[in-house]
Amino acid sequence: MTYIGAEVIISPLGRTTAENWAAMHANRSGISLVKQAGFDDTDLYLSKMLDLVSEFKFEKLISDALAAVAENIDPAILTSDKTIVLVSSTKGELDKNITDQFGKSIDALVTAFGLANRPVVLPNACISGVLAINAASNLINAKIYDHAIVIGCDLISDFVVYGFQSLFAISDKPCAPFDALRNGITMGEGCGAVVVSETKGIFKNGAFRLLSGTSANDANHISGPSRTGEGLFRSVKKTLETNHVAPDEIDFICAHGTATVFNDEMESIAFDRIGLNDVPLSSLKGYFGHTLGAAGVIETAASMQMMQHGILLKSLGYQESGTSKKLNVVADNMTSHPKTILKTASGFGGGNASLIIRSL
Repeated sequence: MTYIGAEVIISPLGRTTAENWAAMHANRSGISLVKQAGFDDTDLYLSKMLDLVSEFKFEKLISDALAAVAENIDPAILTSDKTIVLVSSTKGELDKNITDQFGKSIDALVTAFGLANRPVVLPNACISGVLAINAASNLINAKIYDHAIVIGCDLISDFVVYGFQSLFAISDKPCAPFDALRNGITMGEGCGAVVVSETKGIFKNGAFRLLSGTSANDANHISGPSRTGEGLFRSVKKTLETNHVAPDEIDFICAHGTATVFNDEMESIAFDRIGLNDVPLSSLKGYFGHTLGAAGVIETAASMQMMQHGILLKSLGYQESGTSKKLNVVADNMTSHPKTILKTASGFGGGNASLIIRSL
């Protein structure tokens, strides 16, 4: 059995998990109009940490996240040779070093915290975060490590923004996942962290059970998902079956929900095929934007906060169903005590991943 806890969120909504939760509970968004942020100095809606002025922003964020984690677990865990740190990210410190955007930051983390094992970076597009959490669980179940700290972090850079602009994928307004008038993503940046362990007692503020999930690739297109939701369908189906969880046991879905026409439609089809249409569902992209390789970790941490506080957060931007298969999108905050949550992610290259978190 593996446990998950000590969640950390750092975003435009706040520098602590508590600040982020307070903002989310109030349905505040980190998205704002940033002047001259796009190609040819166009103004763009972004979820950007405007007060993050450190020279090496990626290094600072993952260091701050690990320091916050250390406050919520037995501190001896951090330097144990039975602990591994996994970093999920797509671009790292790309603006500073285009040939090795992770090396300096990882070196600094090892030195600052006295880590016994060099952290491993898992860059697999937008499923990186969920994939890293699953990898952490697998490493523990295989008895290779006793504990794993998963840090997800990505920054907004010209490379990322210009790339999505070239695909005509960025919305001209704050993103509206699953809504009929959605027209693209809103880029975001931030950092999240969770701890996965075989020992429940290391967590100072309680933990949940992690039911390790699976991934599947639909091999449809380098930047477009399968129109039938095949990859996501296979991932979720296998995750449910592997953990002996029936679809009607899922109490809430934290969906990927990028607010592009094709992604949200694909997700609706996949969830319909599995029989999850009526399960309350939200996308958290309206709060954080799309944080790429950090999204799976930040959104898993936010889901755990929902479980702790007994509240399901509304899907910001959603007003009217815009998918062929209607989903039970949460339109207003609702009091609920979900025992079993499904988290999904989909990304470029056809990747799809999912995991389940269950209360003890």
